[in-house]
Amino acid sequence: MIGNIVAAITSLGGEDVGDFESIATVTVGAGGAANIEFTSIPATYQHLQIRGIARSANAVTYGGLRIQVGNGSIDTGSNYNTHDLYGDGSTPTSSGTINNTNMYAGTVTSASLGANIFGVAVIDILDYANTNKNKTTRGLGGAEGNGSGYPYFSSGAWRSTSAINIIRLTTTSGNFVQHSTFALYGIKG
Repeated sequence: MIGNIVAAITSLGGEDVGDFESIATVTVGAGGAANIEFTSIPATYQHLQIRGIARSANAVTYGGLRIQVGNGSIDTGSNYNTHDLYGDGSTPTSSGTINNTNMYAGTVTSASLGANIFGVAVIDILDYANTNKNKTTRGLGGAEGNGSGYPYFSSGAWRSTSAINIIRLTTTSGNFVQHSTFALYGIKG
């Protein structure tokens, strides 16, 4: 019985917990930050995962979490496709764009919600170092807005076969506030 419990605790969706390695963590300090960047990402993993909590400074209820990637520098061109599905507890909404300048990755809460309410996100970047195919992302996240939940699912594509070694996260609604935190993990194959 104890062996089964230990096995269940040390396994996540078929992935052994040891298959995840911490690469870097960024926590926003006083004064906020316009973006979060992970640079010099080693090409030694099969996939990447970003886990984060975030809040923006703008006076809107929710803001979009966006991701851009690149090799050596961030690609700010219209080289991204993205899809998302989200809701406010009563109305589901979906959208998609092509030739976008970023990919959707989740949602962040903003200043019009109660103090200290943060949105959460888990973003997978699949086959990030493979130079034979375009790169894809998938995101899962959401926020609690004082009784009105906001789930968020997304997928994206960077139309490039270049390996990813730099990632930038931004929000559509102002700077990240203090204590917003993102951690980057490498996933072994």
